[in-house]
Amino acid sequence: MGAPHPLLTYFLAAADGRFPPVDGKVTVLPPLPGGLECSVAFTGHAVVATALSEKDVHAQGPDGFGASLAPDFLRHLAGPKGWIDVVDVTLTARGTGGTPRLAELTGADDHPRVRHARDVRTNVEVHGDERGLITLADGVAGRRELSIELHDVRSGGRGHGRSLIADALSLVPDGDPVFAAVSPGNARSLRAFLASGFTPTGSEVLLRPERG
Repeated sequence: MGAPHPLLTYFLAAADGRFPPVDGKVTVLPPLPGGLECSVAFTGHAVVATALSEKDVHAQGPDGFGASLAPDFLRHLAGPKGWIDVVDVTLTARGTGGTPRLAELTGADDHPRVRHARDVRTNVEVHGDERGLITLADGVAGRRELSIELHDVRSGGRGHGRSLIADALSLVPDGDPVFAAVSPGNARSLRAFLASGFTPTGSEVLLRPERG
């Protein structure tokens, strides 16, 4: 196993409430494994993981106050035909451990949530029950990531999302950080994660560049 990606240090520090300086600057790191890159915004500081040079990145004028997630900058990172994912809120919580409260789920390989997880993450586990399914995987920079999807989105109003997240946290060792990336427009999901003890630490977008 190689050394962890340096971006992981930023995520783990944020999970402990320690953040980069609020200086408006942008830190440039090497690209992520698997041909992926990303732009991550914390309060007043951004971190970009890319194969582009530091000089090239700074020449585009990003900053730590939001411009590192501007569409024109992200398109420059990805190249004319590269893939750019949606901008997500980055959230973190701690595992609760104990007896796992969700069984492993088989037969879900074609589920869009599972396909997406396997496209951008590694060591993907799928668990679930009649409420929905969750994926637990090694995601950006090797951090542990959780995502959920209810079978019936209308059931979210009955607390199924929150209960599914709570049970998913039992799959993570007690006290270990776990992360979730949630679209800010998905208010129902965002409320469920916040109600389950997740805390926002920043925002992020994944890219798979295609450059000449």
